Amino acid sequence: MPEPFTLYKLIILYMLQKVDFPLTHSQISEFILDRGYTTYFTFQSVMSELMDSEMIRQETILNTTYYSLTEAGAEALHYFQNRISKSIRDDIDQYITENKMQLRDEVSVVADYYKNTANEYSVRCLVKEKYSNPIDLTITVPDEAQARIVCRNWKQKCQQIYEYVMKELL
Repeated sequence: MPEPFTLYKLIILYMLQKVDFPLTHSQISEFILDRGYTTYFTFQSVMSELMDSEMIRQETILNTTYYSLTEAGAEALHYFQNRISKSIRDDIDQYITENKMQLRDEVSVVADYYKNTANEYSVRCLVKEKYSNPIDLTITVPDEAQARIVCRNWKQKCQQIYEYVMKELL
C-alpha cells in the first residue's frame, strides 16, 4: 500500500488519464473531497507537487483552472497504477462513466476577456475538443460589463452561433 500522499497523486493522475479533456480544479477536488479521501489542504499540496514535478499541466481561463495529464504523468501512472486499489479505481471509473458528459460540457465551452490596446475589451469565445477548437472567436466590445455578458451567454448560445455561421458560410 503506497503512502497516502502518493496515493492521492495517483488518484488524480488516474482521473486525468480516464478522460480525453482537461478537468477543472473543482471537478477533481469535488471527487476527492466528497469521498473523504483526504482534506482540502492535503489536496492543495498534492496538486502543487504534481504541478512542480510537471506530471500535470494547468491552464487558467476566466478564473477557472484546467488540468491535464503530461507525458511524465502518464508514464508515472503506467508504472505505479497497480498501487491504486481496485476499489478506488472502480470508484473513479464509475464516477467518470456516470458524469463524463457533464464534466466534458463544463470544460469544453469557454469564454474569457481582456482589456485591449484600444481601451476596449476583447472577448475570446472557444469550443474545445481533444485535438482541435471547432470555434475560436474573438470579438471586441466597448466595456467590461458587456464583456461579462458575452462570456456568460456564450455557454448557452455557442451551438446556435456555430450552426448559424456554418449555414451562412457554406
